[in-house]
Amino acid sequence: MMMWMIAGIYRWQELLVILCLFKLRSVMAQARYSIPEEQAEGSFVGNIAKDLGLDVARLISGKARIITKGSRQYVDLNRSEGSLVIKERIDREEMCGKTTPCSFSFEIILENPIQLYRVTVEVTDINDNSPSFPRDVISLKIAENAALGTRFSLVSADDPDVGINDIQKHLLRPSNNFKLEVQSQPDGGRFVEMVLLNHLDREKEETHTLVLIASDGGEPHRSGTVRIHITVLDANDNAPVCSQPVYKADIKENSPEGTVITRISASDKDEGVYGEVTYSIPHVTTDAKQLFNVNIKTGEIKVAGKIDFEKSKTHQLNVQASDSGGLTDTCKVIIQVIDENDNIPSIQLMSLSNSISEDSPPGTTIAVVNVNDADSDSNGLVKCSINDDVPFKTDSSLTGYYSIVTESFLDRESISEYNLTITVSDQGSPPLSSSKDVRLKVSDVNDNPPKFTKSEYSINVPENNAPGFSVFGLSASDADSGQNSRISYFLEEREINGMSVASLVSVNSDSGAINTMRSFDYEQIKLIEFNVTARDAGSPPLSSVATVRIVVQDQNDNPPQVLYPVQTSGSVVAEMVPRSADVGYLVTKVVAVDVDSGQNAWLSYKLQKSTDRALFEVGLQNGEIRTIRQVTDKDAVKQRLTVIVEDNGQPSRSATVIVNVAVADSFPEVLSEFTDFTHDKEYNDNLTFYLVLALAVVSFLFITCLVVILSVKIYRWRQSRIMLHSSLPVIPYYPPRYSDTLGTGTLPHVYNYEVCRTTDSRKSDCKFGRAGSQNVLIMDPNENDNAPLITLTSFSNTIAEDAPSGTTVAIINVKDLDSDKNGKIDCLINSNIPFAIHSSLKNYYTLVTNGVLDRERNPNYSITFTAVDEGSPPLSTSKTMTLKVSDVNDNAPVFEQSFYEANIMENNSPGFSVFSVKARDADTGQNARVSYLLVDSQLNGQPISTFISVNAESGVVQAVRSFDYEQIKTITFYVRGQDGGSPPLNSNTTVKLNIIDQNDNPPQVLYPVQTGGSVVAEMVPRSADVGYLVTKVVAVDVDSGQNAWLSYKLQKSTDRALFEVGIQNGEIRTIRQVTDKDAVKQRLTVIVEDNGQPSRSATVIVNVAVADSFPEVLSEFTDFTHDKEYNDNLTFYLVLALAVVSFLFITCLVVIISVKIYRWRQSRILYHSSLPVIPYYPPRYSDTMGTGTLPHVYNYEVCRTPDSRKSDCKFGTAGSQNVLIMDPSSTGTMQRNQSEKSILDEPDSPFEVSW
Repeated sequence: MMMWMIAGIYRWQELLVILCLFKLRSVMAQARYSIPEEQAEGSFVGNIAKDLGLDVARLISGKARIITKGSRQYVDLNRSEGSLVIKERIDREEMCGKTTPCSFSFEIILENPIQLYRVTVEVTDINDNSPSFPRDVISLKIAENAALGTRFSLVSADDPDVGINDIQKHLLRPSNNFKLEVQSQPDGGRFVEMVLLNHLDREKEETHTLVLIASDGGEPHRSGTVRIHITVLDANDNAPVCSQPVYKADIKENSPEGTVITRISASDKDEGVYGEVTYSIPHVTTDAKQLFNVNIKTGEIKVAGKIDFEKSKTHQLNVQASDSGGLTDTCKVIIQVIDENDNIPSIQLMSLSNSISEDSPPGTTIAVVNVNDADSDSNGLVKCSINDDVPFKTDSSLTGYYSIVTESFLDRESISEYNLTITVSDQGSPPLSSSKDVRLKVSDVNDNPPKFTKSEYSINVPENNAPGFSVFGLSASDADSGQNSRISYFLEEREINGMSVASLVSVNSDSGAINTMRSFDYEQIKLIEFNVTARDAGSPPLSSVATVRIVVQDQNDNPPQVLYPVQTSGSVVAEMVPRSADVGYLVTKVVAVDVDSGQNAWLSYKLQKSTDRALFEVGLQNGEIRTIRQVTDKDAVKQRLTVIVEDNGQPSRSATVIVNVAVADSFPEVLSEFTDFTHDKEYNDNLTFYLVLALAVVSFLFITCLVVILSVKIYRWRQSRIMLHSSLPVIPYYPPRYSDTLGTGTLPHVYNYEVCRTTDSRKSDCKFGRAGSQNVLIMDPNENDNAPLITLTSFSNTIAEDAPSGTTVAIINVKDLDSDKNGKIDCLINSNIPFAIHSSLKNYYTLVTNGVLDRERNPNYSITFTAVDEGSPPLSTSKTMTLKVSDVNDNAPVFEQSFYEANIMENNSPGFSVFSVKARDADTGQNARVSYLLVDSQLNGQPISTFISVNAESGVVQAVRSFDYEQIKTITFYVRGQDGGSPPLNSNTTVKLNIIDQNDNPPQVLYPVQTGGSVVAEMVPRSADVGYLVTKVVAVDVDSGQNAWLSYKLQKSTDRALFEVGIQNGEIRTIRQVTDKDAVKQRLTVIVEDNGQPSRSATVIVNVAVADSFPEVLSEFTDFTHDKEYNDNLTFYLVLALAVVSFLFITCLVVIISVKIYRWRQSRILYHSSLPVIPYYPPRYSDTMGTGTLPHVYNYEVCRTPDSRKSDCKFGTAGSQNVLIMDPSSTGTMQRNQSEKSILDEPDSPFEVSW
């Protein structure tokens, strides 16, 4: 029978409480069911979903579960059906004893939101126990002169059942001399007395045997019996009489042993032996016998054990006063136990959220706790509270249950974690209390947008920056945490001067670094203004915007541009100065501009070289060329002025313009001086280039044609040789195909495994248990001859190291077959281990954790259970078990070094292993498996992964590319060691990689500039003295250190006794006086060498002209006759070679085309011939050698047709050929003619043989 009702229908007060509780966020309700005991596992209890008005889906989504106070759970929840079922057998007598009604309660809790329901299940009794007496025989001694109506108390039978199933009646058989009276006691027990009806006569009948029957009212009826053996004694006239029929006394619980509770007094009017009264408690329960004892002489009742108010509030003893003659009287002693405040209130967390969202509204439930105090009255009244410095409060939802809810809004950014102390205190005197600390984390909500350090940024960038140049880094912060504080930076799209801003700059989404996408030109763009958005990764994301202004700064990157005079390569433009020109005559004006701005565009003009420096000058600011003296007839007609135009930048840039000045009064005089061979030389150079190109193309075509023809011929020849030497067709042999006939697809045979028992089978893997029997002979029930037995009813071989204190590890059952003190057992475990043992039920002990476990310190524990009885001597039993502590990922990997530094030579090969990092994890298994990862970062605007890689398994650091010291000198990055636990833990280490310079760059000569088409000469006047500075060789080396230290040496010289080179500075100076005998043309070869190992060098040729005037130099360094003659000869040979190769190529093509036309004409003649061609049938060949390769006879018939030259079947030329020719003039006669050659059998080429 199942009942369900909403709690509170019994009393109006409870109804009022329930109506108030409906206002709580956590909805509370009750359900009640009734089931009979001893139901089978899985039996239906009730449809909890329907009775509570819940959907099955709500039970599943809310992770509904049952929470019990004790260690046993009798009922299980089937979420998918929404029903309650029996989980284990329920014994009402074991659960409640005589208490009625018998019920147990548990809570069903649901999450999201938290809802708590209390369910009460009443267990009804069935008649599964028979009445039983504590002894099989009752022995009484009754005097023969006992007065009629004398009462004799008898032991009462006990039936664990209750109600109608309990004992209903007692019967005494036979009932001739005695009758039975049964009295009900306040505690529900029965007091059975036997009353004497007739006088006894010892002389007639010395003993009497009676049977006392106790029967219950259940179906079926059950009963128990005890035999009463009466010995009739000789006369004892007076029975003892108690001074009070009922004694009442109070005793405080936990009173020490030996405390006197009360004193029983009885008197006997007899004298002598029959007047001596003794006191005993003959009929008492086992529990009462362990708690009280009576002094046999004085009648004092003392405490003998631990009195617990929570177990029993009252105790009733039936004390019997007896004399030596067998007469007795019985009085009742009712002991009332006074409660003491000896139980500390307990706190049990029924539900707890480890974290709460900071946007949770006030009233959100974070935890449900159950508080309980085993004391009664004011000692059992408890009050629950939490510390005052937190925004939480407690609400009472059900009796003994408190909900902890938020009292105000939370802000994680102010306080990210709360420590709640839940305190429970009773109202006893003195009050007892207990507390439990709970740590509650406030989970982040994306309620704070990123904030830039500034709303506007301004930065200067010089023009001509390298693409990828890092301008600066934006930085925004977010007060949130985790993913909500992860900031990404984005560039807002806009156009600047018609270009997308993304084509000018980029923003690193992770670091906020702003990089240039191209090289800026101040002359094109001067200001770049754009917006950068910082957006977090929350949901929904929040963002903020900052304005960035990049001001492009001008650099002196443009040299001056000369507008006039215009420089042409093919002609010479000269300014004419009449010989009558006076001082200050304006010859011309050099006009130049500079597109830079500011001081970079300020131009100055200087006269660098001049044929006659004493004749002309250039205005520093305006570029005007004027005469500085009177022109005379001695001045040369051809004057060459080199003017340098220089800006004011740092460093300055310049342009050079050559101004030809003719000092003459007529144009023909000028023309004869300025004629040169520039045009002819350029023409010759172009002609030579085109002739070489034409010769190369024609030669390539000719050679390609020959190679193709030869390849085709050789291929056909090889094919014909293969067919010619083949006599029999090759029939491929295919091996038989084997298939798996067993159907397994993997095993070609059947494997059978048989296991047989042998005489040595005790050593095999198959073992059989041995049956046996044991006979136990119990001689004396009062002897302590049975050692306690220990049985592990539940045991976990392993326990997680993060298991909280109080986690159940094992449940053991201890038994002792002895009785009384011999059967009373105490269970202990070894000390110095973080475990404790508690008694949960009678004879059951629970092993729980009593401290923090750490697998890294103690991976396993050896626990010894010892059960000791209280017999004399005491007996004990021990059982040892080994408990392993399973690993939890609570240790992050630790690197051997927090900072690594290594060196690598530049120009390394990609994939080169530099060194390895190593991290260790104190955990074990998968939790200790360390993987190595490269933390994302940027180096010079590129991901670090394009430079370095880390092997995930070994931690080996490898170079991804070849490094160049001149570009990168150090690389700093981070390596993360991450274990394989869940969730994974990690740690980082810093790695610094130093690039070591190698001498991989030769010196670069900056001056003098080496040109291929012209000769640059330094002039040395013949009047030069010793140490005259001719010029200076300027060189640099991009390497560093000693690899960049340069030295200069004179390798070759026209006259080694005339010049020397400074070894450190590269200055070329004269080492003696220049004389007229020294050659005008001097050629110096200077080698510039660095100090690296091995050293690298560069060579520069310096032409020096020893002369006082330019015409003298020009005559030595200008030689057009040789060049013209050389060009003419080269042109002739190139034209000749081109003609020869072209002739050969055309001849080859003509020959090939002619051969093809000839063969085509021959085939046409054969096609139109009127002679019949009789086909020749070859014999039938068969395989007679027995090789097995030709299983059948193959006949091939080939018929030649007039058009057979176009067929695919071709015949080779044989040594002799038989052709049958039919003579049309004869009948049936065939002639055999032998011909040496046939037109039909002519091969196409000498390389072709077909069949």
